Amino acid sequence: MAPTGKAGRYRGSVKEFPNFNASQDAEALYNAMKGFGSDKEAILDLITSRSNKQRIEISQAYKSLYGKDLIADLKRELTGKFERLIVGLMRPLAYFDAKEIKDALQGIGTDEKCLIEILASRTNQQIHNLVEAYRDAYERELEADVLGDTSGHFKKMLVVLLQGTREEDDVVSEDLVEQDAKDLLEAGDLKWGTDEAQFIYILGNRSKQHLRLVFDEYLKISGKPIEDSIRGELSGDIEKLMMAVVKCIRSTPEYFAERLYKAMKGLGTKDNTLIRVMVSRSEIDMLDIREVFRTKYEKSLHSMIKDDTSGEYKKALLKLCGGDDDAAGEFFPEAAQVAYRMWELSAVAKVELRGTVRPAADFNADGDAKVLRKAMKGLGTDEGAIIDVVTQRSNAQRQEILRTYKSHFGRDLMADLKSELSGSLAKLILGLMMTPAQFDAKQLKKAMEGAGTDENILIEILATRNNREIQAINEAYKVAYHKSLEDALSSDTSGHFKRILVSLALGNRDEGGEDLTRAHEDAKKLSDVSSGDSTSLETRFLSILCTRSYPHLRRVFQEFIKMTNHDVAHTVRKHMSGDVRDAFVAIVRSVKDKPAFFADKLYDSMKGIGTDERTLTRIMVSRSEIDLLNIRRVFKEMHEKSLHHMIEKDTSGDYCKALLAICGGDD
Repeated sequence: MAPTGKAGRYRGSVKEFPNFNASQDAEALYNAMKGFGSDKEAILDLITSRSNKQRIEISQAYKSLYGKDLIADLKRELTGKFERLIVGLMRPLAYFDAKEIKDALQGIGTDEKCLIEILASRTNQQIHNLVEAYRDAYERELEADVLGDTSGHFKKMLVVLLQGTREEDDVVSEDLVEQDAKDLLEAGDLKWGTDEAQFIYILGNRSKQHLRLVFDEYLKISGKPIEDSIRGELSGDIEKLMMAVVKCIRSTPEYFAERLYKAMKGLGTKDNTLIRVMVSRSEIDMLDIREVFRTKYEKSLHSMIKDDTSGEYKKALLKLCGGDDDAAGEFFPEAAQVAYRMWELSAVAKVELRGTVRPAADFNADGDAKVLRKAMKGLGTDEGAIIDVVTQRSNAQRQEILRTYKSHFGRDLMADLKSELSGSLAKLILGLMMTPAQFDAKQLKKAMEGAGTDENILIEILATRNNREIQAINEAYKVAYHKSLEDALSSDTSGHFKRILVSLALGNRDEGGEDLTRAHEDAKKLSDVSSGDSTSLETRFLSILCTRSYPHLRRVFQEFIKMTNHDVAHTVRKHMSGDVRDAFVAIVRSVKDKPAFFADKLYDSMKGIGTDERTLTRIMVSRSEIDLLNIRRVFKEMHEKSLHHMIEKDTSGDYCKALLAICGGDD
């Protein structure tokens, strides 16, 4: 029976082919592989437009007609990723999963991500079918192989999932929901150490409906989502597995949308993941995955596959995808509801912003000033001592050290540091010694001086600072450069971009809460793009995005999604261009999730060849006492590697040492 989703409708992208004839298809495939070379286009067109059940019938007809194994012939004729994809489609889903798990377990090392993806996402029936298929294909017991290849709590949770005994009753006991939420809290946050067994029992056995209510109750009694507790209490493979289970409980399509996005973003493509998800979900929930993907990442799955792959492999993947949600009229109405639910969830979770640099206990400005003087006196410089003092003091404490240094030694500490240090380390240490407002003012000045303007820096700073921070920057700029920031921006930029920056530089954003009636009106103004008057559109966006409070704008964005089925950023990208587009997108991203905005900028500064040390230094300095801990958490979640690890890999020497000290730990 075909899997169905919303309101009983089929949600796969691959449907049964009408007027199907297995013998005709077998003959067509035989002819496509006959003689010298093979007709790959004919093979992919046929196989991607038949359901899995029909493909199995074609295999049987092929053997009857030609006495040959179709999969063996395809393997011989095709190569590389394209071969893996086509052969994967020819296997029944349970046998496809069995092969993926067998490959993940054999050889040196285990592909834990593959095990996690399959076992965390499959239904009870799919797990039972997988266990049977594994036994049939390899004459081995899957549980025994998993036990032999994994260890600890990770092994225990995998074995629980392999039983395929998750409760499926939709009738939920309120008392049990409250008890489970309480047990999870006591097993984690309220306990010295973590009781992993309790997490394994509850998350491995309770029904999806029950667990969704448990997660809501957990948020209510602990003040934070269950995901935060898992990250804080668990680590390594068991943390990744539990996070995958929670994501699949909340929304399996969203889990797979994230897997697909991470498989294609950045340099290189994780083809094994891409193939596995596209094959395994094509007849289950690919339409739902596409919806979530389009809403969450503001681009269609189709367009990302198109940009990231090539040749017949690309053509086959696009056929499995089944459509481009960026095309006119293609974006699904249900996506608006998915996006709205995401918004509602994020609105409920109050996130405490936390920096990594805190005031030093037993602080002694006099002692620190002497340590710094000694580190710079005589021949050579003790960079390690300077790093240890400067990175482990709060900004207020550093200002006190500056004053004490001058009164003790009659010298300017900033001037001494400048003469003793050099390169990236000097910029980082001197940046930390300035007040946040002085540092931002200097970054803005540098962005505007000389030939050309670095618009990205202007956008990053002015789009993300609050009123108090903006006002302090204005004062610091005037003191340092004897010119108002507004005048500098006006003389260095032009048009709508200038108007946006000047508006932001006033530091005059509303600071109240949301107004639902006004939010609806604002969303209506932003959504009216039919007039074709881009000047009017940009002015409307400026008057709302640059002046309304963050809580109000979040509500505006929710209303906008309900009206248009699109995220605000999608409309900005579609109807605007250049610096104006980049400025509005930065504001939208800052309002929605500021730590995610900075996590992305940090990742971009280090990915690929070379490092953008200017951006890396600027963000590490400016966010160290505000939300760098939050940025670290989001970084790990979004990019599957820790910020600490990436800094360690991408920088070197004392600069690396200082950055790692500010980073404050490895997640």
